[in-house]
Amino acid sequence: MNNNAWRCIGEAIKGCNSLMAYVSALLIVACTLVLVYEVLTRYLLQISNDWVIELSIFMLISATFLAAAQTQRERAHVGIEVLDEVMSAKWNRWRYLLGDVLSMLFCGFVAYQSWLYWHEAWDGGWESSSSWAPKLWIPYIFMAIGMSLLTLQFVVQIIEQFALKASDAEQIAASHQHQPSLGD
Repeated sequence: MNNNAWRCIGEAIKGCNSLMAYVSALLIVACTLVLVYEVLTRYLLQISNDWVIELSIFMLISATFLAAAQTQRERAHVGIEVLDEVMSAKWNRWRYLLGDVLSMLFCGFVAYQSWLYWHEAWDGGWESSSSWAPKLWIPYIFMAIGMSLLTLQFVVQIIEQFALKASDAEQIAASHQHQPSLGD
């Protein structure tokens, strides 16, 4: 595969991940509004809404899985920063690569299982046991999409690691070595 084709594929995946992060943010805002509605109707109007908590849970699950790939792309997840500081740039590159490969394998497995689970829920017409009884394939498909995008993000990162020149990789690793925290 040539560099231009890979660049287009990588940019498409990054663009999709960025879009999912915005969708995730909108879901969190919508969840907030739904919960405010619940509080206002329950305590001011004395109306009980049994669907609100379940809908909020569905939206937060969806937001979490849809934002995972963008979070990984930015390497904004929780990490062990002390290793960045004590290891050389070369070894940090190998550590990132090993972590990405193992994470890709795990996330790929979870994505595959999520698609199977979604398919079972779809075929079986599974519903929640609440009085609202929404279809369960809805949150399951967001889990499957999110884990699939996360797996693709790891693939992009792994291929980009191999495509980088050693000097470029050392520069990137060095930029990750010390990122100031609030205490600095």
